Amino acid sequence: MAKAISSFELTLKSRSRHQTLTSWLYGELRSAILDGRLAPETRLPASRDFARQYELSRGTVVSVLERLQDEGYVTSRVGFGTVVNRVESPRPARPATATPAYIRRIVATHKRPQPWIDGAFARGVRPFLIGVPATDEFPAQIWGRLAANRARRFRSWLKSGGDRRGYEPLRSAIADYLRTSRGVRCRAEQIVLVSGIQQGLDLLARLLLKKGDAIWMEDPGYFGARIAFENAGARMKPVPVDEEGLSVAAGIRMCPDANGAYVTPAHQFPLGVTMSLERRMALLGWAARAGAFVIEDDYDSEYRFEGPPVPALQSLDNHSSVVFLGSFSKTMFPSLRVGYVVLPPALVEPFVALRYRTDFRNSCFDQAVLCDFIAEGHLARHLRRMRTLYGERLEILIDGAKQHLGGVLEVSNVRAGLYTIGYLKNGMSSRQAEELAAAEGLEVFGADRCTLRRPDPKALLFGFGGFDEVAIRQGLIRLAKALGSRSSAH
Repeated sequence: MAKAISSFELTLKSRSRHQTLTSWLYGELRSAILDGRLAPETRLPASRDFARQYELSRGTVVSVLERLQDEGYVTSRVGFGTVVNRVESPRPARPATATPAYIRRIVATHKRPQPWIDGAFARGVRPFLIGVPATDEFPAQIWGRLAANRARRFRSWLKSGGDRRGYEPLRSAIADYLRTSRGVRCRAEQIVLVSGIQQGLDLLARLLLKKGDAIWMEDPGYFGARIAFENAGARMKPVPVDEEGLSVAAGIRMCPDANGAYVTPAHQFPLGVTMSLERRMALLGWAARAGAFVIEDDYDSEYRFEGPPVPALQSLDNHSSVVFLGSFSKTMFPSLRVGYVVLPPALVEPFVALRYRTDFRNSCFDQAVLCDFIAEGHLARHLRRMRTLYGERLEILIDGAKQHLGGVLEVSNVRAGLYTIGYLKNGMSSRQAEELAAAEGLEVFGADRCTLRRPDPKALLFGFGGFDEVAIRQGLIRLAKALGSRSSAH
């Protein structure tokens, strides 16, 4: 096994006035080995290099290394150098110190976001975790080739960090893609690249809202938006959602002078419905009259498995009311932290200035690779293939639920997205069903976590995109067992 060479300078404490160099160096190296700062199997620099590094005589270094070898801390062999041995520290554990006052103040006032699951997603990817695409189906070899090409052409992206909106060729490619696939009316100049939808929401909340400002929030609605608006100190006005989407009439009755609204019109989270044209026009009409903004979160609209594509709400906007959000984490893979915000032209500079206060540079390498992936047609081909795959997996989930959970849970007939919702028919609450499923090793998401004032919808969210047929069917059998379905024995 190859030994790791300690090429970094080891930080040593200052020598006291009455301590010899040999005693000081021995004590520091011994402490570094016992504390784990010099890990087992680490090969130390040659004595000549070590002496030069710390401005010591070579004789002092050799003397210390010989003593450490005699005591079993290191092993020296001609031709192999000096290697740190695995030794147990004889030192007792350090006594606990009092927690500093500033930490106690923070811990005492800290509040976890209400809709979040304790340890959410920490248990790993288990059926039916939401937000998980089929990463094993991503064309990783193509992505690797494009990344290697960009890495070799270092100057092609190295100096591209000057535009604070992000890599300009990628913004142009995204503008072309959005105009074609979503009907979004935009130019590259209106697009700002961010690390994902959550960063976009956080920045928009701080830009568009002051503490105490009111914003319409879908009820039930996306917990990530709720967290962003809470952090900004906004007053969320829960507006009910029905089969046509957000009820604009209810919002006007409740708070006609709200500063803005947050919606997921293409595939409402979590109910999955599509906002009707009548509701879209009513929302835009209210925003224009009230001088309010509308944040359109387009989180997974690429995946519709029946019917024509639904144009973006922004495509109907004639008054610069809509800010459009999207990302590539679900169309490609979650660790690709590239999202985008499409802003009315007059908002671009204020948004970029706010972002610049916390983030000076863009990740231009990833952006350049993504640009090539889109420009060479790989994204379009990948989306077509994944629509077919995800559509098949949703059908497997719907059919399996009918077979194993009949009379206990009824899955929605909406054919879109990477998750679906199932309504409980056995009298259980969302939280009860979620906890019983977790005990069977399943990650369903209780819909009550998405509500503000609305009563518990008594429903569960099922992510299906990242799980194959075997995992889906076995997961449904386990869920039937958890929920006490009479058909679970089959």
